[in-house]
Amino acid sequence: MKKFVITIAREFGSLGRPIAKRLAELLEVEFYDRDIVEAAAKKMNLPVSVISKAEEKKSGFFQMMFPLGTESAEHQKAIFDCQSRIISDLAAKESCIIVGRCSDYVLADEPHAMHVYIYAPYADRLANCVGTLHMDKSEAKKMIYEVDKARNAYHKYFAKFLPSDPEHKHIIINSALLEVEGTAQALAAIARQKFADNIEE
Repeated sequence: MKKFVITIAREFGSLGRPIAKRLAELLEVEFYDRDIVEAAAKKMNLPVSVISKAEEKKSGFFQMMFPLGTESAEHQKAIFDCQSRIISDLAAKESCIIVGRCSDYVLADEPHAMHVYIYAPYADRLANCVGTLHMDKSEAKKMIYEVDKARNAYHKYFAKFLPSDPEHKHIIINSALLEVEGTAQALAAIARQKFADNIEE
């Protein structure tokens, strides 16, 4: 069986992560998200918290909630390069779903890749945060703003384009239309069509 990889970028509150996880189950492939941070920390002999804080500093991630830290730009670039190598190695090793961390940019030249962006209308994202993620409404509003801003800044800095840029995506999908299961099923159907020679039934 030939290998393929699907990268997932998403808006906060669009339920992109559970959709990606369910998609991996449907296609019976591996799912990678925070595992990449943990692997980078191990390779660089750093605590996971240091990797996370370096990501936060460059992207402004949770800038209202965490100190910016003192990591140099060179250190942040070293962390990004390490994560990029891990992403490339994972894609070369096996079929998988990879969430975030500019994986669409890192794997831009991968011929057997499908790059997906998951979004939802603001009202639906707010409802997901309050209902599914059990956040209070004021916290949810702040997180939607902060995390979207952080992800966009991080992606723009390293990839030089926004994660939602249609020039770099095969699929941009509104998760509110079919919710988690339906969206995952729809993406699985598209993947099976696109990778017909790569997926073993």
